[in-house]
Amino acid sequence: MKTVKGQDSSGYCDPAGTRELKQKRLQITTFNEIGKALTSSLDLKEVLGIVMDKISELLQPKNWSLLLLDEERGDLKFEIVVGPGAEKIKDLRLKPGEGVAGWVAKEKQPLLVADVSKDSRFSKKADEASNFKTQSIVCVPLVTRGKCLGAIELINKVEEGSFVEDDLLVLTTLADYTAIAIENAIFLKRVHELTITDDLTKLYNSRFLHSRLEYEVERARRFKNPLSLIFLDLDFFKEVNDSFGHLCGSRLLKEVAQLIIGLIRNVDMACRYGGDEFIVVMPETGKENAVIVAEKIRAAIKDATFLKGDSINIRLTGSFGVASFPEDAFDKDSLIQMADNAMYRIKTTTKDGVEKA
Repeated sequence: MKTVKGQDSSGYCDPAGTRELKQKRLQITTFNEIGKALTSSLDLKEVLGIVMDKISELLQPKNWSLLLLDEERGDLKFEIVVGPGAEKIKDLRLKPGEGVAGWVAKEKQPLLVADVSKDSRFSKKADEASNFKTQSIVCVPLVTRGKCLGAIELINKVEEGSFVEDDLLVLTTLADYTAIAIENAIFLKRVHELTITDDLTKLYNSRFLHSRLEYEVERARRFKNPLSLIFLDLDFFKEVNDSFGHLCGSRLLKEVAQLIIGLIRNVDMACRYGGDEFIVVMPETGKENAVIVAEKIRAAIKDATFLKGDSINIRLTGSFGVASFPEDAFDKDSLIQMADNAMYRIKTTTKDGVEKA
């Protein structure tokens, strides 16, 4: 009589063999579902959510996290954290080589730690922050084209016991899918950002300003809310370019842009309008409140010392114009024009001031 795995010659079915067969079928189904899902979406958050839901379902960790490399800071940030103490962990960051996930990302090698108390690479940083006790970890890097994008880390199995080599193999396979999907999503996001942001200052560009401002005007009209616009032009900026060169002028504009961003709300929109001109769009804001913000930006620019890193130490001023919908204008073009006219009155007289439309 022919036998199969999990069954003896009498036809008795081995429960362990049956469980193993079911697990293999679940793995294959999960791989197929993830493959289909990842190729159907280029939204990064959606991609990450799909991956981690499937991994959790298949490998059943008590805690799990997905960390992504922050290219600007050079460290790992917790993009997704699920499990006990997750809220206390999500703001932590790991340096390359720090902890198991840091080591995995730096070395680009998967790692299974059956007992963290016996592995010097384990860091108690997350446990101390979340009051959680890690026993075992399986962690794999997210690598594509030789570049590490981050890591997936699973902590403690729901069932008794630690992770095993089969878990590491499954997670490594899933990570390969994930890395490609993340790379595609990041690439699409960057392409989108290039179409709406200014290359130099990273503020929104004038093309995006016009489309967004038209939307904001219509929204303000519909809900009968005020909408204000600040128009800023730097004083004597041409002299900076003439004296120190265009590269220094470009760095100066970047510093001014960062200063503006630090003084406005998240709902406000800062744009580089052209050259050394900037516009700030302020939804649900009346003219007098917009003037207060403009005055804060004006004073901050006047008080700041720019290009310290180049040992140039430039001092600047700016001329500001403020206009509001519906008080001064009824459409986006008129709103920009009214703010521009107000700015120009200051520019051609005293400079370093704020003028209302």
